[in-house]
Amino acid sequence: MHHLAALQEPDLDALPLMRPQFNKTKSMREFRMTKVSRRALFAASISVLAGGIATSADAAAFYLQEQSVRGAGRAYSGEVADQGAASLWWNPAASGGMTGGDAVIGVSEIMPRGNVHNNGTLIIRPGQAPAPVGGDADSRNPIKDGTLPSGAVAYGITPRLSFGLAVTSPFSFTTNYESTSWARYTADKTNLRMVDIQPSLAFAITPEISIGAGVNAEYVKASLSNSLPNLSPLLPDGHQTLKGNGWNWGWTVGAQFHAGNAVTVGLSYKSSIKHKLDGNVITAGLAGPIAGLNGTIPTSAEFRTPWQAMVGIRAKVTPTLTLNAEINRFGWNKFDTIDLGAPLNVAIPENYGNSWSYAGGLDYALSPGVTLRAGIQRDQSPTRDTHRDARVPDSNRWNFAAGGSVDVTKGVGIDAAVNYIKFKDASIDRTTAAYAGSPVQTPILVNGRIENAHALVLSIGAHVKF
Repeated sequence: MHHLAALQEPDLDALPLMRPQFNKTKSMREFRMTKVSRRALFAASISVLAGGIATSADAAAFYLQEQSVRGAGRAYSGEVADQGAASLWWNPAASGGMTGGDAVIGVSEIMPRGNVHNNGTLIIRPGQAPAPVGGDADSRNPIKDGTLPSGAVAYGITPRLSFGLAVTSPFSFTTNYESTSWARYTADKTNLRMVDIQPSLAFAITPEISIGAGVNAEYVKASLSNSLPNLSPLLPDGHQTLKGNGWNWGWTVGAQFHAGNAVTVGLSYKSSIKHKLDGNVITAGLAGPIAGLNGTIPTSAEFRTPWQAMVGIRAKVTPTLTLNAEINRFGWNKFDTIDLGAPLNVAIPENYGNSWSYAGGLDYALSPGVTLRAGIQRDQSPTRDTHRDARVPDSNRWNFAAGGSVDVTKGVGIDAAVNYIKFKDASIDRTTAAYAGSPVQTPILVNGRIENAHALVLSIGAHVKF
């Protein structure tokens, strides 16, 4: 949900006409907060909150890929083609043909850093000339540190049939801009938490071919807020918050092809999931003709997460060295709008584009109980120039990884990994407007930049065979 509350992307061609169309003396006096106009104006104010459901320190936009410590150590280059519980979230066929049981648990500490800088953002209040938006020109480290747990278990029911269960959090993040930030009308505080529960079955058709399918039950809880400009620059800002939660469903299918013990090819597809969150929009602090917007309105918000198509290969080129490669395609075009239900009935454009990620890595068996890993990943952002805002200060990035596993007893081991992610500097330039389409439409001509952004991710976990 992105600025679900106050700013909406206006018709850029109409911007030069906005101020002359509004007569301050007449329109202010004649503007009435009737039931109809209040609903229309509230709907016009809602879309700033909905503007940014996403920001992640690791994978693109609001996708988090820290679902396996083993995978983190090689920059997620072999997950769809690897076997065992650690790869279940990527490919339910990963447990095909296994005997006995396998379980993993892990936790990642994500530490993002960066600067969101104002290059001259302007606000155009009704009847007034464009003016600087004011506030602190630099927002440092708006994406907060986060701790992300994950776990999975797989068990061979018969020599061919196996069951798996993965519990992950693929879309979660927290941002916190100060109320004095230049970005306050685009983003204030954001908290998104998602839990994905994926039970799955896998079947080994032959010793060489396994297939699998899983159901994804996802619970989402979100709180998004931003400031709202009052019509007079002498008044303090108002504020708006959207809160909501809900359960929704998707699915995952996959297959693996084994050429002896040397080469494994994996394919999988995760569906887009339509999320519907039921909650409220809470508005406070507005004065004058727009004071009638203050209050709480029950509503719902709908959006889609991207589908994912994955293909990967693992090749054991020597008895100790295995090379990995993986390509993922993300269907971010599904995140095209955020649709608000009755009584608002507003569709907020997001305009995300499909993206790719490419990864290569290796596993090196230093000894029978010690494995070292390393990898590099190139990940594209689905956000586009002229559509990127401060709630989602996302950009293309490189992920450099290293890690390893050590067996401490027979069947029990410790996994660890470190990732360094470097983000490309990028513009923040999505023009929005508070109360868009109403007589008090207030454009915000956003002109900012994300600079010097990077993240350190430390992961540790354990694996058990039984």
